[in-house]
Amino acid sequence: MTKTDNTQTSFEDSDRLRTVRLTPGELWLQYGPWVTTILNLTVFFILWELFARSGYINRVFFPTASGMFTTLFEGLTRSAPPDAIISGQIIDHLLYTVRTVTIGIVLACIIGIPSGLLMGGNRYIERILSPYVWAMASLPRIALVPLFILFMGFTLKMQITIVTLSALFPIVINAWAGVKTTEKSLIAAAKVFGASRLQIYIHVVLPYTLPFIVAGVQQGIGRGLVAVIIAEIFGGSNGLGFLITRAADTFNSELMYAVLLLLVVISLSLIKITRMLEAYIAPWRQQVMM
Repeated sequence: MTKTDNTQTSFEDSDRLRTVRLTPGELWLQYGPWVTTILNLTVFFILWELFARSGYINRVFFPTASGMFTTLFEGLTRSAPPDAIISGQIIDHLLYTVRTVTIGIVLACIIGIPSGLLMGGNRYIERILSPYVWAMASLPRIALVPLFILFMGFTLKMQITIVTLSALFPIVINAWAGVKTTEKSLIAAAKVFGASRLQIYIHVVLPYTLPFIVAGVQQGIGRGLVAVIIAEIFGGSNGLGFLITRAADTFNSELMYAVLLLLVVISLSLIKITRMLEAYIAPWRQQVMM
């Protein structure tokens, strides 16, 4: 290799390093949200710990953050003493609740998304189903729990049914609204280029409706979590809802707050999964938002 080639190679390497090196602004743009979130949560739990230790509120009702995290760690890792009330229980009930919610939401998506798309695309189906959809959407699901207990008993099937019904109608309504609000100019442009009705539905209506569907699924996740806790409190011997009831009966506030924290984490994780799924199947949405 000649001297000229070596010089050219060194210039290329230096250019490559300059392109890889990020400026402070770019680093903050990439990692800033994570840093802000970590600092925010750290300050929040420190203030929680200090306020709980001050004694203004009885520890029975408001435990320390450190006590809650200790209970949570012992319940998730099975490291508590054998005679402890929460020894290995949180992880078992957590897995039970996550399984119930996941099955219920998946069933709600399988039923709700096609139903909403059909209602938005066919006015005859819309006329037939819309009264039932609005009636069930306005009915509090907690009123149906005793009825389903009567028919199905204290079973997993009953809990999944409650979760499915709670998550179903936000998904149906959002998918239905997405189809009905598709911009007419997009449909007209597709017709000008000779697109058939099926092609318009697949290439215009469905991409336009996707954000509505994702929003409906996110609403369904929140309602599904509420439903599974209600179902487990009313009728069941497993799950985080049952564990909340047991913690209240035994005045174990550390366990109760630990379970509530887990419910927040589950909800945020499921919503994050839906956003990742949206970014995967509709990358143009991310480009528009940037």
